[in-house]
Amino acid sequence: RSPDTLSTREIQRYLLMLHEERSLTYSTCNTIVHGLRFFYVTTLGRSAMHCTIPLAKEPSKLPIILSRHDVRQLLAAAASLRDQAILKVTYNAGLRASEVVHLQIAHIDSRRMCLRIVQGKGQKDREALLSLRLLQDLRAYWRVYRPDRWLFPGRDGSQPLALKTAYLVFQRAKDRAGIPKPGGLHLLRHAFATHLLEAGVDLHTIQRLLGHSSIRTPLRYLHVARQHLLKTPSPLAPLADPRFE
Repeated sequence: RSPDTLSTREIQRYLLMLHEERSLTYSTCNTIVHGLRFFYVTTLGRSAMHCTIPLAKEPSKLPIILSRHDVRQLLAAAASLRDQAILKVTYNAGLRASEVVHLQIAHIDSRRMCLRIVQGKGQKDREALLSLRLLQDLRAYWRVYRPDRWLFPGRDGSQPLALKTAYLVFQRAKDRAGIPKPGGLHLLRHAFATHLLEAGVDLHTIQRLLGHSSIRTPLRYLHVARQHLLKTPSPLAPLADPRFE
């Protein structure tokens, strides 16, 4: 049947089927709901009152965090200098995977010691941390690979590294390091935020560094950091600088 002939009840039964019979996650179902709302309200012009599609409530979960020891092992297990540079930038600056692969040489500001993130999530520009040690590591990487425009170019150099490749870099290093924790490259961003909190950096600063519009998102890391500090009265000696290492 054409979707414009479906009733609200039939749409809701469809969504229930997706979750209960096809076992789609709440997040996936919510994405479908947003698409349906756009189709019925914006495209077909139905009023919201005649198109009541509730969003599923996603279960609240704490992020999985890599310890500083995990991060050390991960970096040591990188297959090449390029792979290690990708992982270091992701962790040291707390970047999203898409932000890492779209970094350009021109985005490295060594005078102001920052990385310029151009049109990140939500089409927002921001500045990320650039420590002296990370700058030195990036210079060592550049001397070997000599990238032209993109910091991490793809095969032909005209396009940035594929997201899939960045994810594989992380997964292979994690497997080599024997780290059993589930999750992908985004774990390094979680670790960045949590390690900053454990080092005493305030939430508002972390919010700005991560590029979040609301402080609610970094609040998740506060609980994780407190749990860690309660379990570890005498924490392991931090890395040279817990914010950057």
